[in-house]
Amino acid sequence: HGAAELEETGTEALPRRTPAPAWLPTAKGEEGDFCLRSSDCAAGLCCARHFWSKICKPVLREGQVCTRHRRKGAHGLEIFQRCQCAEGLACRLQREHGPADASRLHTCQRH
Repeated sequence: HGAAELEETGTEALPRRTPAPAWLPTAKGEEGDFCLRSSDCAAGLCCARHFWSKICKPVLREGQVCTRHRRKGAHGLEIFQRCQCAEGLACRLQREHGPADASRLHTCQRH
């Protein structure tokens, strides 16, 4: 009889795990965390493909290599996507001193 009472009170004392309501703010993903969209990631990060999943990656800063897509929809074909350039920067062909076609590298540059 006494053991049954202890068991009953023991289960009552355990907190119930219920999912948080959708309207409650949740913590944003940090770099390397899995995500579905960029809004899932903390400030300064975007959600980009990494192999066959998507993770939070840093938004690109000035001078970093960026990807410029010639065709619409080509961004979805990459398995290692990069984020876009940070605000105030554009992905442009790197200016080199030498032959015009020496480098096809694009970097984030000020407008």
